[in-house]
Amino acid sequence: METRSNHVLVGAVVLILLAVLALFIVWLARLGGGNEREYDIFFKQSVDGLNPGSSVSFSGVPSGQVKDIQFWKPDPSLVRVRVSVKPDVPILEGTTASIQGSFTGPSTVQLDGAVKGAPPIACPVEHPRAACPLGVPVIPTKQGGLGALLSSAPRLLERISTLTERLSDLLNDKNQTSIAGILANTNRLTKSLADRGPEIAATLAETRDAIEKAGTAAQQIGDLAQTTNGVLSDNVKPTIANLNQTISAAKKSMETLDATIGDARPGLQAFSSKTVPEVGQLVQDLREMALSLTSVAQKLDTGGASSLIGAPKLPDYKAKK
Repeated sequence: METRSNHVLVGAVVLILLAVLALFIVWLARLGGGNEREYDIFFKQSVDGLNPGSSVSFSGVPSGQVKDIQFWKPDPSLVRVRVSVKPDVPILEGTTASIQGSFTGPSTVQLDGAVKGAPPIACPVEHPRAACPLGVPVIPTKQGGLGALLSSAPRLLERISTLTERLSDLLNDKNQTSIAGILANTNRLTKSLADRGPEIAATLAETRDAIEKAGTAAQQIGDLAQTTNGVLSDNVKPTIANLNQTISAAKKSMETLDATIGDARPGLQAFSSKTVPEVGQLVQDLREMALSLTSVAQKLDTGGASSLIGAPKLPDYKAKK
């Protein structure tokens, strides 16, 4: 009976010690993690390889661990990952989160991109539910590393398949025949150009000589233009001065002629109104006198002087037999 009571006492003491040890361990755990900060990360990509307890690194330095992974009920395309990090980790505005995958081990959450001098990521005072739906700050995400490659792999394979189909359509039998003809024509053209190489070289040399001659001619034309400008500036200026003097003298002569015509205008008007009609009458009388003298001269020529004072002689009449 005494031995049995000793066993019960020992068992009770052991149980009490185990309970105290468990409480002490829990207290230590709370004491060690009580200062850690928690953040939510909403990934829109696969979180394959990420588990509770996975490492969280900041710029490659281990800084915390994954606490919880759940579907986000308001949007099933998102996966909510809650992480806890050490209090000295600079989770500032500009920090982003990505999943760093590995073929040989579990995936990790990689944090980077903090901006120097930026404030820490925290829930705003106004409308905290919109920015922090579960009461903790949210770290924005970015695709990177193996996760981004795996998420874009289906699209990449689809594009490769489309490109392969288009290449197959492009390289059908008909197009292959056309391409072969184009290559053959190109070979013939290349051969012809190679055969014409000396002629092309001679043509280029002639072209070079023509360009040099054109440059020399242009220089000579420039020299001639400069000489012409000098001659014009030396000889034309005196001529222009003389021409200006001549124009001034002609202008003065025209003014004098206008004044003379103005003074003679009354006499000209009287001459045109009186003398011109009298001169016309005189010319008519002289014309009539000239006609009369012509008639007298004709009579003298045909009939002599007697024709002027007698009647003209009638011709002899002969009777018809």
